[in-house]
Amino acid sequence: MRTPLLLPILLLSFQLPAQTAKQKQAAGTNFNLLIGTYTHNGKSEGIYTYNFNTSTAVTTLKRETSQIENPSFLTVSADKKFVYSVNESGAKSTISSFGFDAKTGALGFINKQDSHGTDPCYITSDQTNVIVANYSGGSLAIFGRKADGSLSEAKQVIQHTGKSIDPKRQTSAHVHQVQFSPDKKYLICNDLGEDQIYIYTYNPAEKNNILAIKTVIKTDAGSGPRHLTFSPNGKFVYLAHEFTGSIIAYAYKDGNLTKIQQVSTVEEGFKGNIDGADIHISADGKFLYESNRGDANTISVFAVHPAGTLSLVSRVNSLGKGPRNFAIDPSGKYLLVAHQYTNNVVIFKRDIKTGVLKDSGKRIELNSPVCLVFTPVK
Repeated sequence: MRTPLLLPILLLSFQLPAQTAKQKQAAGTNFNLLIGTYTHNGKSEGIYTYNFNTSTAVTTLKRETSQIENPSFLTVSADKKFVYSVNESGAKSTISSFGFDAKTGALGFINKQDSHGTDPCYITSDQTNVIVANYSGGSLAIFGRKADGSLSEAKQVIQHTGKSIDPKRQTSAHVHQVQFSPDKKYLICNDLGEDQIYIYTYNPAEKNNILAIKTVIKTDAGSGPRHLTFSPNGKFVYLAHEFTGSIIAYAYKDGNLTKIQQVSTVEEGFKGNIDGADIHISADGKFLYESNRGDANTISVFAVHPAGTLSLVSRVNSLGKGPRNFAIDPSGKYLLVAHQYTNNVVIFKRDIKTGVLKDSGKRIELNSPVCLVFTPVK
């Protein structure tokens, strides 16, 4: 009489862990993909939140946050509760803060502040501050991040005043990126207009002098330093140049950069505009990727060697025009490329062992996509 009663209970006890594992697996394959866009042409609404499945590369629109002017670049707070965007609108440019519901993908506007510079093009944050790079204005500005996610008025504004040799693009400073060092002790700032890298010491507890110049590094005249990325172990930095399409590899230690190599991202004899754009390294540190726009429209793949040097693996067509920004998904199996001018995001399969990219055939059709950011759904 006891056996029939005990057997279902025993079976249930063995089934529960399996169900829990499946649920965890399902949660681990879905991530939010936030996409910032240009809205000035009237065909894009603002910021879009998609669900991205890392097993299938299938994307599903979750939320569309409208009436945001040109949120061309985004950053998500470390606790995933807030999103900060630039509003790239000439002399009237601002930056905005939003509350973020990771489960639904919804963004709720909190407040905005004057960017204290023309055409902000990059934004980053930590627990204390939000920092923006103003491209046309040649400045960077630091804003306090309050407990509710809102932005304070600017705590510090730094104006660059130099220039370089290009008669059209380098008649004044153009701050293009602000990025923390892995230990958060320094902020690295690339100035495309000056052909210089500024390394600032970062003192988040200060009220006014949060950033102070440690050193300034010159790059090749007319090269246009744009974006850089750190290796996962923090030992190396890779800097992409917009005008020449070259990448400089640096050894990094305690806020100091030492050049170890310079490589090209275009084939020998290439004629036309290169317009280097974005650069990222795989989570395992084995492969580096760089995008070129202009007449090139390519993604270059480099193997990263233990000493930090690079060797070319392949160069593929980005399958669109204007690969402004790209991102490797959290699984490492896909690389997504935002094409500003052909209005889509192309999804490449990425071979984790070789680094090679192959078209998955999947696309996200979206007007003027610029910035791609992955975040967990929980």
